[in-house]
Amino acid sequence: MTEQEPPKDRLKILMIAPTPFFADRGCHVRILEEYRHLTRMGHQVIICTYHLGNNPEGVTLYRTIKIPWYKKLSAGPSYHKLYLDLFLFFLSLKRALSFRPDIIHGHLHEGTLIGAVVGRLLRIPVVGDMQGSLYEEMVNHKFIGENTIMARFWRWVEKRVNLLPDHLITSSTLTRELWLERFKLPDKMITAVPDGVDTTFVRPDYDREELRQKLNLPQDKKIVLFLGVLTQYQGIDCLLEAIELIKNKRNDLFFLMVGFPVEEYQRKVNQAGLPDMVYFTGKVDYDQTPRYLCLGDLAVSPKLAKTEANLKIPNYMAAGLPVVVFDIPINHDYLGELGVYARYGDPVSLAEKIMELADDEVRLRHLQKLVRERAEKAWSWDTSARKLTQIYRMVVDHHAGGKT
Repeated sequence: MTEQEPPKDRLKILMIAPTPFFADRGCHVRILEEYRHLTRMGHQVIICTYHLGNNPEGVTLYRTIKIPWYKKLSAGPSYHKLYLDLFLFFLSLKRALSFRPDIIHGHLHEGTLIGAVVGRLLRIPVVGDMQGSLYEEMVNHKFIGENTIMARFWRWVEKRVNLLPDHLITSSTLTRELWLERFKLPDKMITAVPDGVDTTFVRPDYDREELRQKLNLPQDKKIVLFLGVLTQYQGIDCLLEAIELIKNKRNDLFFLMVGFPVEEYQRKVNQAGLPDMVYFTGKVDYDQTPRYLCLGDLAVSPKLAKTEANLKIPNYMAAGLPVVVFDIPINHDYLGELGVYARYGDPVSLAEKIMELADDEVRLRHLQKLVRERAEKAWSWDTSARKLTQIYRMVVDHHAGGKT
């Protein structure tokens, strides 16, 4: 691949993505949209990533050597990442030597660690882009116990990694505030660059009838839509409990689950006698998700992780979907007074709020309009890209002045 110099007022940016990019999930969407909107601004961006994943059109990717036995595309920690990240380090070092970036943008804690080492070796400034807590991700995925020696060790590792880059970026204001308190980091070292949405891409005016017929969705029921990875920490088990409660009271709601992996939850749906109320699409390409979003009358996001961003919410909003969520600060950041809030982790409350919203036609139509307007005003990727550029400039100028 030919790597030409960008205009003098633009930057060369090396992104490090320690993940099977691209795999149609929230973490990857953030990386992709940052890339797209930074390049639209004239910056030259390349991404170093794992050996597997899709190749989005127009994205300059460099991959590690192929590891034939590692095929995991889903989210979550893995011991295999120890050697995958070692390969990614050598790839990133090689690319940094040839590309000579102005700045390294490390995604997640592993990418930040790799970027920090490469940056130290080559005297290149580094920003770390964190989408949540490393320690809490491991706990949420049941990779480690919450009150164990390993938990304390990984919390210590997280704190050390957070101190390595020249600047930290968080995907929510809540995460920024938590880290300032938890890790005692300097206020000027952290900036929140929230997840956004491309409202020209995700919008409520796609034709829905052809896809609705293709999926054989009922015409006489309101569609409650979920978009995302199907895991326990995304609240899917809690949502299925809520659906069971709803089934005992009514049969005019239908739940469309857009995401993967399907097998475990399809089995649970069958065992609970819910196949007439729930349909799993399986994996859907990111470029097709706006069409699926238009199938919903309302949306639900029962995510249990409290410190991670929740990219599905601005996408719901851009599609004009009122949203039922748990009452936690991150959801208030996105939705404000437009959210429908259930008690945290409570399937009874979740079921009640879904039914209340579905029954209130006036409120439903009113919220459909307002959430779209809020997405257009508050959650633009263009705004996020401009904010990233300001951070890059600040860090590069600071570094050039010898204040590393």
